[in-house]
Amino acid sequence: MDYLYMIQQALVWILTIFWGYQLLISICSLVKLKDKPILEKKTNKFMAIIPAHNEENVIEALIESLNNQDYPKDHYDIYVIADNCTDRTAELAKKAGAIVVERFDPEHKTKGYALQWFLKQKIEEDADYDAFCVFDADNIVDKNFLKAMNKKLCQGEEVVQGYRDIKNPTDSWVSAGYAIFYWTMNRFYHLARYNLGLSPLINGTGFMVKFDVIKPDGWNTKTLTEDIEFSLKRIITGKRLGWATDAIVYDEQPVGFKQSWQQRTRWTVGHIQCMSEYTKPLATAVKENKTLMNFDGLLYILGTIPMFILTLVLLLINFIIFASNGMTVVDLVVNCLRYIIPTFLLPIFTALLIMILDKKPIRPMIKGLLCYPLFLGSWLLINFKCLFKRDTSWDKIEHVRNIKIKDVA
Repeated sequence: MDYLYMIQQALVWILTIFWGYQLLISICSLVKLKDKPILEKKTNKFMAIIPAHNEENVIEALIESLNNQDYPKDHYDIYVIADNCTDRTAELAKKAGAIVVERFDPEHKTKGYALQWFLKQKIEEDADYDAFCVFDADNIVDKNFLKAMNKKLCQGEEVVQGYRDIKNPTDSWVSAGYAIFYWTMNRFYHLARYNLGLSPLINGTGFMVKFDVIKPDGWNTKTLTEDIEFSLKRIITGKRLGWATDAIVYDEQPVGFKQSWQQRTRWTVGHIQCMSEYTKPLATAVKENKTLMNFDGLLYILGTIPMFILTLVLLLINFIIFASNGMTVVDLVVNCLRYIIPTFLLPIFTALLIMILDKKPIRPMIKGLLCYPLFLGSWLLINFKCLFKRDTSWDKIEHVRNIKIKDVA
């Protein structure tokens, strides 16, 4: 029985140190640092790239918001990759003013493949662009997005994630859960790390990449989470990603639980793929480079599934000790609450703090706040399921909310 107590204490220390580290990093989001100096005054030329599969319901609103950028019109082009489309996406995108390229490859139909295919052509053409921005078809973009990203380029940044907001946070408790999750990530992960000189991560959409960065190898990703994979490959080579709070993109999130379950399952499988592929290179980078940025990247990839497994093991050990009369019912309940309360209830208060700091309306989000533990709990179930069953097929998330930028900005 003594060895179980030793394992219990060891796991408690590991989890305490891990979450203590995350808390210390998060606090740095509350400090406003001096802006970086401009290294080169230039109006850069951008590609706005939109991979789209059957997105006729929302594609026009996105293109409209891009056409209305507060940025010189002759310094950016809007490209829509109509990827295996069977609806009017290509037709409506052309009508809205985008340059449309159609791609048909039913065996390879994820966003990562579409970006590989398109960017390979642009590299071969030696296209006259300084950088590109990637958007999902259901997005709408703040008018200052390109101006903010141009500033980042002029400051010497090469890969920058914009502020991912939500255009339908109050549609349901599910979409509210996404909103709270992204607001938390924006401030306590991306901004905090950027302030510290660590590396944020690309977060799926609304990001900018300097064109020269991908010219040697193209957009070379192979997992279901191409954004995280690209980020980790940069971190391994010691290259920090940037963050732009004022480059805002609004994203539509699933309203129904079934679609959300499918989407988050795909993300979890992609995370496991990245963990399998990049944990060893990240550990090697930590050993060779001895930088906090590499260590932080390693902790990120180990921070979801492995810490979840350790928590499950810790709970199991407590029940075994209890069953062996090694602790009282009160001790068992107290120990379980020590792990459950921070996991499920603390995020509600964290979310409230973020909403106050970022001036988000609280009253319309009360239901979402109360249901946020359910949203996180279902994600833990998804993680558990994906430990044993990993479906790598791609299921389209239907986007139907044709919201205009004037409705959310």
